[in-house]
Amino acid sequence: MDNEQAADFSGSLQPPSDRVRKLEHALDGIYEISRVLTSPVSVEGAMAAVASCLVNYLALQHILIVLFQDDGTVRLAVGHNWDERATRNYQEKVAKPIISRIVATRMPVLIPDAAHEPLFEDLTPGPQGLPRAFLGIPIQDRDRLFGVIVAEQVTTVADTAAVFDAEINFLIMVANLVGQMIRLQRFIAKDRDRGVEPTPAVPAPVSTPTGKPGIGGIIGRSSVIQEVLRKINIVAKSHLPVLLRGESGTGKELFAQAIHDLSPRRTAPMVKVNCAALPESMLESELFGHEKGAFTGALAMRKGRFELADGGTLFLDEIGEISPAFQSKLLRVLQQGEFERVGGIVTIKVDVRLVAATNRNLEEAVTKGEFRADLYFRICVIPIVLPPLRERTEDIPALAREFLSRFNIQHGTSLAFTEEGMGVLQHCSFPGNIRELESCVSRTAAFVQDDQITADDFACQNEGCISSKLWHGKQAPVAGGDQVIPALAGRPGAAPMPAVAADPVDGGRPADPPAITVPVDSQGDEEEEEYDGQDTPGGSLLEYQRLVDAMNRAGWVQAKAARLLGLSSRQLSYALRKHGIEVKKF
Repeated sequence: MDNEQAADFSGSLQPPSDRVRKLEHALDGIYEISRVLTSPVSVEGAMAAVASCLVNYLALQHILIVLFQDDGTVRLAVGHNWDERATRNYQEKVAKPIISRIVATRMPVLIPDAAHEPLFEDLTPGPQGLPRAFLGIPIQDRDRLFGVIVAEQVTTVADTAAVFDAEINFLIMVANLVGQMIRLQRFIAKDRDRGVEPTPAVPAPVSTPTGKPGIGGIIGRSSVIQEVLRKINIVAKSHLPVLLRGESGTGKELFAQAIHDLSPRRTAPMVKVNCAALPESMLESELFGHEKGAFTGALAMRKGRFELADGGTLFLDEIGEISPAFQSKLLRVLQQGEFERVGGIVTIKVDVRLVAATNRNLEEAVTKGEFRADLYFRICVIPIVLPPLRERTEDIPALAREFLSRFNIQHGTSLAFTEEGMGVLQHCSFPGNIRELESCVSRTAAFVQDDQITADDFACQNEGCISSKLWHGKQAPVAGGDQVIPALAGRPGAAPMPAVAADPVDGGRPADPPAITVPVDSQGDEEEEEYDGQDTPGGSLLEYQRLVDAMNRAGWVQAKAARLLGLSSRQLSYALRKHGIEVKKF
């Protein structure tokens, strides 16, 4: 081995301390960038901070981040310590070939020496004549291209392919974080536009199967739904807070809209916020607003949802998911009707009627110290429990026809249910409630070849029903009785439904959520660790539903979902594998 080869070989064998320092440095960079991207900051401010971090942690000479509009035009270009003119010049005269190649291929680009690249014929060498290397990374989420990151550095002889690979991998991680941040920003903007909706002065009555005028498009002739509508007619006339409780998919947002439409505030805005969809770092700014300069990227003052709902109604969906730290901030505005914008000192007073919704057992959360008792009593002045679909099966035909009618309008079809086809729906339990019924109708209608939907057209008649696969067991009675659920009898995986919660309005206390047992993977043994109360029949379905529910609420972050369920990360990971739940990547 000659001296040069020996030098190269020894240089690749770094001492452990050097490798640890480099790893710690890279982790510090990723942490700092993720902290920036999850803080309440505008896109412009976040990209400037990311560019600064990349220069500091990768020792780059130049960095350019370009974001695109939906039509492909440049929305934003940010460079490190450059003004707008310098950024534009670098984008057009230096980075343009790389950007064009990434747009065409959606793949990373590496140019170790621009002098040997025909696209850079007029590019001057780096300091002391050293080569100029360029790295380009697409910023994308799924199949959407949001922008590109272009990095430049002056290379040396010691810069090997392994060095470039490490830098590209680092930039790919950063681009993924930026892509997720942009997708979240767009989701929040869309939710804000949807949430601030003018409401008509007088809501139009909707005909129901009973022949009586309905409320806000709510369809139902069952006694339980009529009782809920009766309560809504009464409580809507007051200004007291209302807490809507019920399983996922029971239509809590629709009932909240009905309360607003029947209230004296119906001419004012109704503003809707999904608390589970916003990270805690952004929730305060979204609800209370912020002043100009309150944080990096706060380029202008913006009103929060409380101000936008002044005089009207604020609907807080999934209120049980807010953190204990934010609960105290929310309590103040609900008690006193006043708050300050983020970064502001002026106290703002508002008159807002609160309607909240949750599918959690808040009483249990209060007992465990996860939810403040004073906030619970503040929001739960008038609780209304929405019945699951299995308790109002007589409403299924009208709901199914409504969903089919919407499908026909959207797709230009004229489908209808046969008597046998409707019978299949009426005998289903629909653990996903109205949302699952709508999905079932749409999925079946999409595959029908004729104008009639018969019993044989449903997936459950061909052992392809998604819902039935959630059940693991045999025939079982409905909770609280001996009646077997017809839709599940004879199917593989039939199991009992969970217990029905009592209505606190009528003096009952909501039933504790059914417990589930999660097997603990303890080096091959088959122990089971019980949590959340006593075990109940049908734990497999409840296990699956609560696991998916918790993962959705946690944004598919396993550590957060484990905390919500009171499990360790290892127990949650084992439970996900057991039920074949694939973790979503965003």
